[in-house]
Amino acid sequence: MNTSTVKIALPNIDSVQTTRDTLRVELSDGRTLAIPLAWYPRLLAASANERKNWRLIGKGQGIHWEDLDEDISIESLLAGRPSMESQQSLEKWLKKRNI
Repeated sequence: MNTSTVKIALPNIDSVQTTRDTLRVELSDGRTLAIPLAWYPRLLAASANERKNWRLIGKGQGIHWEDLDEDISIESLLAGRPSMESQQSLEKWLKKRNI
């Protein structure tokens, strides 16, 4: 029996914006994604300036926030996957921020 696999080309991320409660991502195929910041607790806890300090990684396949040590891939966004960070890890990170 023969099986075939389908390769799906993912669009690139063109731009990123955040509000107090939303991550908005513009894609190279014309789509716009709006994701609740509650899905990404580090972004939710960040200041507006920290949220603005992002850069594209992997030729537009992901977003990186240096100040927050946060990476989000286009694959995760399109799959509707929120952050997989454990509560213990998040609490440790939050404590470091309050020092």
